[in-house]
Amino acid sequence: MQSSKVCARGSSASGGKSKNFMLNAVKHLTGLSIIILLFVNTSATQTPDRTKPPDLGPPPSMKLPAIQHLKLSNGIPVVLMEKHQVPLVEVELLIRAGVVNDPKDKPGLASMTTSIMEEGAGTRNALELADAIDFLGADISAFASWHTSGVSMFTPLSKLDDALTLFGDMCLRPTFPKEELERNRKERLTTIMQWHDEPRAIASVQFSKTLFGNDHPYGKSTIGNEKSIRALKVDDLKKFHQTYFTPGNASLIVVGDISPEAILPKLEAIFGKWEGGKVEQVSFPKAQQVKERTIYLIDKPGAPQSEIRIGRIGVDRMTEDYYSLRVMNTILGGSFSSRLNQNLREQHGYTYGASSNFDFRVMPGPFLAGSAVQTAVTDSALFQFFYELNRILEPVSDEELTRAKNYLTLRYPESFQTVQQIANQLAELVAYNLPDDYFNNFTKNILAVTKEDVQRVARKYIEPEKVSIIVVGDRKTIEKPVGNLKYGKIKNLTIENVLGKAPKMDKGE
Repeated sequence: MQSSKVCARGSSASGGKSKNFMLNAVKHLTGLSIIILLFVNTSATQTPDRTKPPDLGPPPSMKLPAIQHLKLSNGIPVVLMEKHQVPLVEVELLIRAGVVNDPKDKPGLASMTTSIMEEGAGTRNALELADAIDFLGADISAFASWHTSGVSMFTPLSKLDDALTLFGDMCLRPTFPKEELERNRKERLTTIMQWHDEPRAIASVQFSKTLFGNDHPYGKSTIGNEKSIRALKVDDLKKFHQTYFTPGNASLIVVGDISPEAILPKLEAIFGKWEGGKVEQVSFPKAQQVKERTIYLIDKPGAPQSEIRIGRIGVDRMTEDYYSLRVMNTILGGSFSSRLNQNLREQHGYTYGASSNFDFRVMPGPFLAGSAVQTAVTDSALFQFFYELNRILEPVSDEELTRAKNYLTLRYPESFQTVQQIANQLAELVAYNLPDDYFNNFTKNILAVTKEDVQRVARKYIEPEKVSIIVVGDRKTIEKPVGNLKYGKIKNLTIENVLGKAPKMDKGE
């Protein structure tokens, strides 16, 4: 009986709680319903405008840590930016010599030298060096660009000392093994052989050759040609390294979780006793600007697409028009929403992508507009290219100007996300002697560009009547319709005219 009472009491209490719970739930649901109804009614009066993208806020200002300028005992400048968020370090040895320093009869020497620097250094052969780097979780590689070369190192902070030892060996004590030169020689000859069947490579080689000629370093392939590749010897690589890899010709760039007090003694121990003075900078003939519109048609029988390159000599990196040119080119062909891409890809469907670019270098580099298009519409695509090249000479709209400046400024911080990216940016600052506040002022300078600036630089640097036109495609299909455009005299070329005969590989190669 007692248990029954307990059960009855428990049952009665449970029933009461349930009833109260239901009443409270209804009250809460009723309140929630009212809130939902209010939200729906409010939303109905504040429907977002989906006919256009939402307005962008003002571009955020970018404030990087201070750039610190230090120096080793032998005078090597050290440029340091501390980034302590992640225990990683990037170190780069930057040399003021590159592809432009290749002897006239040895094109490809700079790039071959830096390639073989990775194939053995200090007491380690190629395999031992690669294994030692991988064991540390590091990355150490050599590079050669137009006017600079060097070695870059990325490492966890905990492995910095061991990584610096390997880095120093690669920078100062490369062994240049003959067998590795032979292997790289074979790879490059194979690459040139493959180029004969790659319209993109054919177009690029001819474009550089047409604009700059054989006497200018910009007119040559960075990897060399068959004759020079076959002729390179170990002594050539050693001489290039000994001539240009000297402390008087070098800078060290350091980015990451490291302080000056921590990094300077380590760099001093490796590079402090390195000897060598400054290197005399080479001079080059001034490239002659394109004087008239000419079409160079390289026959690629049966090609399903035509590779188009249109361009002329542009301007050097230190031009006062740099920011205006960046904005103007973004409107013309420097982004997905640019005029060229919207016209040829989105509107007409001729291509997967069309673009333009100013390649800013120490000396004036090329201005290039180009794309790969379907063979049947080669002439139509050329017509649209020139339609846009002429249209950019006229005033642009406020909307286009704002969109281009937002594109450049909002994307700019992406170039500073990793220690490697920051080191690359600092390398540009060192190579061109840019001011320390260059990065922090980039957004301000881009936003200061006006519509008048855009039109001025377009008319100054883009002359559609004075460009070289390179087309690689099926001549029998495209020559007549391209000729009917009356864009200039057609010069017919073969692939061998551009690249020479394809290398013949010996059985031992």
